[in-house]
Amino acid sequence: MHDELYADGVGEITVTGSIVRINLVSLSPTEKDEHGNPRAVFRQRIVMPVDAFANAVDLMQKAQAGLVEAGAIRRLNDLMSKADEAAPQVETSAAPPAPNASPNFN
Repeated sequence: MHDELYADGVGEITVTGSIVRINLVSLSPTEKDEHGNPRAVFRQRIVMPVDAFANAVDLMQKAQAGLVEAGAIRRLNDLMSKADEAAPQVETSAAPPAPNASPNFN
């Protein structure tokens, strides 16, 4: 029998030179955040070369496309564009950004 590992998600991805480290996290049965929700805690790390990571990302994108096509999941962008189409169009004027403010957060 082969060992299996369950993870609730990816906590962090770090690239150092030609090596990618992917930290897998699981929800803790004992540790809670300030809202009383289970805290994501480190469980295991995957370490691979950059080219293997790029191939893994490509494979995951293909798997995601299959899940979307099958209706198992929906992309957030698709949901947002449907909401935008249904919402009335309102013109707004954005205030100029404050000095030293990032234009990404207007």
